[in-house]
Amino acid sequence: MQKKVVLAGGTGFIGKLLEEKYTSLGYDVRMISRQEQHISWNNSQQMVEAIDQSDVLINLAGKSVDCRYNEKNMKEIFSSRTETTRILGEALEKCENPPPLWINSSTATIYRHAEDRPMTEDAGEIGTGFSVEVAKEWEKAFFSFQLPQTRQAALRIAIVLGPGGGVMTPFKNLVRFGLGGVQGPGNQMFSWIHIEDVFGIIRFLQERQDLSGVFNCSSPHPVTNRELMAKLRDAMNVKVGLPSPRWLLEMGAVLIRTETELILKSRWVVPERLEKEGYNFKYKDIDQAIAHILKSDMY
Repeated sequence: MQKKVVLAGGTGFIGKLLEEKYTSLGYDVRMISRQEQHISWNNSQQMVEAIDQSDVLINLAGKSVDCRYNEKNMKEIFSSRTETTRILGEALEKCENPPPLWINSSTATIYRHAEDRPMTEDAGEIGTGFSVEVAKEWEKAFFSFQLPQTRQAALRIAIVLGPGGGVMTPFKNLVRFGLGGVQGPGNQMFSWIHIEDVFGIIRFLQERQDLSGVFNCSSPHPVTNRELMAKLRDAMNVKVGLPSPRWLLEMGAVLIRTETELILKSRWVVPERLEKEGYNFKYKDIDQAIAHILKSDMY
């Protein structure tokens, strides 16, 4: 019988890579999304049929946080995560042969702004504010389900880097046009993960049937914003990078309809559990990741 993976909300940057990788491994990839060609979130029967007898369910659904936090967007950010998680949990409960593993996205921004020490799964301090509340309720919705036949793993994913999209595109453009200097104070930590390691971690959790719970999905070597921009300039052979003070970022965020939290919050997150359990990162260091992405994108 052919192996099967179900990707919920898998039409974005991460989902496209997972679809490609799992297809190349011989999996039947079923997609749940709002696109016509996929299983609809409103079709409970099709959803149960797809999830039943699958090897893993991976939920990546959620409205992008790259927007202004007005009332409408905040409501959509919140509901697009908690409601999809609830719908999937209820579908799993109806399966006769549910998958042995359900992986749900979460976010590394659940931790507080940290410039003093790294945040681990055990010793990390949960922060405050809208983004943190979303993350808390997202995980609460996920772990509210008691599924005796299905392990549950929540991935607190850091900022994902990879070729062909994601946050590296705007970063590269800033550097290319001479604007790739320090953003804000520059001391804020930048926790990141290469997209290939997101896939690697999912495969690792599939194989390790003894593992469940919360995992920090981030590189073991985060960098400061200052270091990140310097390394990007060096890799792209751009000598000058004008800095962007906080007030300029605030103005720019309004113009491009986003929030400065995405740049200014210090995310110092390390993958203590994954390292203890023996996961080997393909891209541990930012230099490796940048080199790979620039080579792939032929900037």
